[in-house]
Amino acid sequence: MDESRLGLHTIRRRRLTAFGTKPVGLFQHRFENFSLYGAIAPRSGDSYFLGLPKLTTALFQRFLDEFAQARSATLNVLLIDNSRCHTAQALQIPPNVILLFQPPYAPEVNPAERVWQALKDALAWQAFTDLPALQARVIAIVEPWTAAMLQSLTAYPFIMEAINALAP
Repeated sequence: MDESRLGLHTIRRRRLTAFGTKPVGLFQHRFENFSLYGAIAPRSGDSYFLGLPKLTTALFQRFLDEFAQARSATLNVLLIDNSRCHTAQALQIPPNVILLFQPPYAPEVNPAERVWQALKDALAWQAFTDLPALQARVIAIVEPWTAAMLQSLTAYPFIMEAINALAP
């Protein structure tokens, strides 16, 4: 589980150009944004995404509550970073959710980071007039993602070994 801030500030990526030529593309400096929260199961590719205005303890609580309700039939272990909103004492963890904290300053161990990279690669060099236009584009990108595609992004060998070791 992780969250990513997406905004109107243009995401730049490398482009093929002639040697010594800078890439040309639309660019805007608007800093309006929202946060996309996401939980992906590496074993099955099952996913749950929720767009919220920003990253706060209250909104993280909302994500946890809605996620727990959507996946009420299962026990869900969420690998998360040590963000202040993830560790706040005000959080009330739903009974079917367990939070597992990754080591500090180690985003490379969180498989959701590869999902955000794929999303931002798809959004690169695009300029949006407003947040609803960006949100509509994010939905258009995320909705067709298949479980197999998400599984291929998140099934890190060390996670799959741990999951398989615990499986009956």
